[in-house]
Amino acid sequence: MPDQCTEAEWKIMEVLWDHAPRTMSEITKTLEPTTGWTRHTVITLLKRMQEKGTVAVDDSGDVKRYTPLLSQEEASTQQTQKFLNRVFSGRASLLINHLVDSGEITLKEMDELMDMMRKNGKK
Repeated sequence: MPDQCTEAEWKIMEVLWDHAPRTMSEITKTLEPTTGWTRHTVITLLKRMQEKGTVAVDDSGDVKRYTPLLSQEEASTQQTQKFLNRVFSGRASLLINHLVDSGEITLKEMDELMDMMRKNGKK
């Protein structure tokens, strides 16, 4: 499994998950208004991501085209697990407790979580 995506790499992955393959210019044009990144920044990030194995490059045409090698679901699972391990000792119950105590989760959302757990056969 590829290394964890950084926050910057995640931004590029979101662009690629939205529509792939994309060229470096297309990625830069999409991200520049919100990030201020130049093509040099995007090139550097794409090279790093290629080394990590999170994106593939097709250089058979006139321009390189990038495609994600990690699905959004796989990346989300990695990020969630890393966060749980780092902040809550790998325990989802501590995360839920924190969300309840801080008021970040509504009663309706708690009911939805309980329904999901029942449907998945978890107790």
